[in-house]
Amino acid sequence: MIIAMKHLHPADTDRASSSGHSGRKSPASLSLTVHLLIVLLLAGCATTNQGYIDRLTRTSGFERLLVQGGEFEHVVWLHRPAQATRRLHIYLEGDGSPWIGHLWIASDPTPAKPLMLKLMKMDNTPSVYLGRPCYFGMAGQPSCNSRYWTYARYSESVVDSMQQALDRVIRQTDTAELIFMGHSGGGTLAMLLAERFPQTRAVVTLAGNLDTDRWTRWHGYLPLRESLNPAARTPLSADIYQLHLAGARDQVVPPALIEPVVARQPGAHLQIIPGFDHTCCWGEIWPDILQTLNRQADTPRPET
Repeated sequence: MIIAMKHLHPADTDRASSSGHSGRKSPASLSLTVHLLIVLLLAGCATTNQGYIDRLTRTSGFERLLVQGGEFEHVVWLHRPAQATRRLHIYLEGDGSPWIGHLWIASDPTPAKPLMLKLMKMDNTPSVYLGRPCYFGMAGQPSCNSRYWTYARYSESVVDSMQQALDRVIRQTDTAELIFMGHSGGGTLAMLLAERFPQTRAVVTLAGNLDTDRWTRWHGYLPLRESLNPAARTPLSADIYQLHLAGARDQVVPPALIEPVVARQPGAHLQIIPGFDHTCCWGEIWPDILQTLNRQADTPRPET
């Protein structure tokens, strides 16, 4: 849901309060009305989002779990296709809706239509969709507050908790290899998590936000001051296959922000896809990407 509202500057409220017309609302009552409207609209959005997610996961046959991480409990969906392998695909979603209109912090950052859940439905490899802290109805947890979906969205606390939750999932499965896949901010987390697991075989990002500092400067956003930045970390091991996909028309994470990071990663590949933007049209090529991944994963690792 998109909420379009005019921002009232102090001069606007001064003129309204001094007009002398009894039908005009005071600044205080106008502010209360605006906040009530936002709360009601956000509640409606959350209900709509959850209904869509419930339908998608139910029709896909995904198994929903609550898994304890570090500080947080995580919503996790498992996809167990008939063709079992010891390879596990890890799907990581983008940032969702942390802000409303770049002005108000959302009460629930859950994405309206999670792209990575839809892509996991196409996957015939055992897969896990690892929810972030405070997403998918978990924002009311005592350990949650809005910093974990705004400036601390990729913080050590967030990444550590996701690592611990994934560890618990792995221990319950016969998993020897991990492939991390992330869209947008999920690409950030894919890079940050991949370095923590010796089982990591590959990383795939779609419109991945791989340099969060440069990204905030590009858009004029406030710095993500408590977050980890993949661009500032040691490159991943050369024996981890990396495929980074970018949309040529993407204005959210332009390819120019991705290119310098990929250039520093040994053996990483960048594909800029004409006609694609930040969200369109990843489902069209996902079956081909999965085939590429399977071929790469089946290739023996070089001896060290």
